[in-house]
Amino acid sequence: MASRSSFWSVSGSLLSAGALSLCLCLCLGAAGLQAPAGTEMQIRLKTKISTQTSKPKDPVEAVVIAPVMVGDQFAIPAGAVVHGDVEKAAQSSKGDERSVLVLNFTEMEINGAKLKLAAQLTDVENGREKVDAQGQISGILASETISGRLDAELNKLAEKSASFADILNTVKKTVLKAPESDIVYDAGVEMDLKLTAPLELTGPSGPGPAAKVKPIANEKALLDLLAAEPFQTMAQKPAKASDITNIMLAGTEEQVRKAFAEAGWSSAAALSTEAKLETFRAIAEQRGYKEAPVSVLLLDGKPPGLVFEKLNNTFARRHHLRVWRRPASFQGQPVWMIAATHDTGIDFSEENRTFIHKIDSQIDRERAKVVNDLLFTGHVQALALVDRPNVPLKGQNATGDSVETDAKIAVLVLR
Repeated sequence: MASRSSFWSVSGSLLSAGALSLCLCLCLGAAGLQAPAGTEMQIRLKTKISTQTSKPKDPVEAVVIAPVMVGDQFAIPAGAVVHGDVEKAAQSSKGDERSVLVLNFTEMEINGAKLKLAAQLTDVENGREKVDAQGQISGILASETISGRLDAELNKLAEKSASFADILNTVKKTVLKAPESDIVYDAGVEMDLKLTAPLELTGPSGPGPAAKVKPIANEKALLDLLAAEPFQTMAQKPAKASDITNIMLAGTEEQVRKAFAEAGWSSAAALSTEAKLETFRAIAEQRGYKEAPVSVLLLDGKPPGLVFEKLNNTFARRHHLRVWRRPASFQGQPVWMIAATHDTGIDFSEENRTFIHKIDSQIDRERAKVVNDLLFTGHVQALALVDRPNVPLKGQNATGDSVETDAKIAVLVLR
């Protein structure tokens, strides 16, 4: 998986657009640059791909969504276009056979210049499929899902009591669908690539849309505001300390919603009986549910006003964040505090009698993911990465997962 541990690979107690401008000046003064083999990049598909319909040689197009740095220089900007084609698309024809998809990426376009590219897929973001060391994507088997295992048990029962098995099978079919074993990636699905040969560039490129970011004015006011803000959320039942806030936004609710929508994030549904049933179906059928509800966490005793998430084709893995409107304002704009984490798997909790997600303990990676996504939309006018000395570097969330952070918070002023 490509590293998502920092945006721009620039750190400091307060990251400002001035630091970015300095880096840009250094970059633009150089001539020629090589991105070595092994360099990783994050892309977003612009083309739908499916083992149901795709054929070898079908064109594939994607866009780089986070700038790639070589040393202290911007090598590949966000917005660079990646071209390739389908090398193999094989649909499973029987229950114990996996669908297979192989993509071939051969060209990158940066500011109109077309460059020869040799890159291999290393991960499908939040995908249920596996990617092997050669970049081949292998689909799931129906027998690996809860729905498929129920079918197997009903077949065994039918050997003893066919009529009873038929009744249970009818009930099961009213609740669950047959698992889908094809590989289907819509436009918007994100992937990680790794260069398999050096990429020869004409020179440093700049970061892409982030080049328009300006310094945050009145840094002291920002530091004073953050020092007064609570940084840890609380679970409701039982009451336990949980996620750490790692992003602050300044902007109107309309600006917040628009930025996340354009970045490909969905609004989560409220917890309800219907939503819980749909969640169970998504788990049992091993598929996505882009409006899946999240558990309630409180900040300063209040639930989040907004919840956004980004899924692919499995409920087990998702980017998600909770957003609280705070009483304070900054630069005349409403302030929103965010706790963002990446769900990387799901287990059944005997203690809570429900399914519980496991998170990536390195929550700074999710902070970087959200920041890069919002920068890519062009709706960010200023950015800072601010130290919070009172935030612990290590801890646990309410479900017992480890949490590790550099204690900084990303602050974004929206346009």
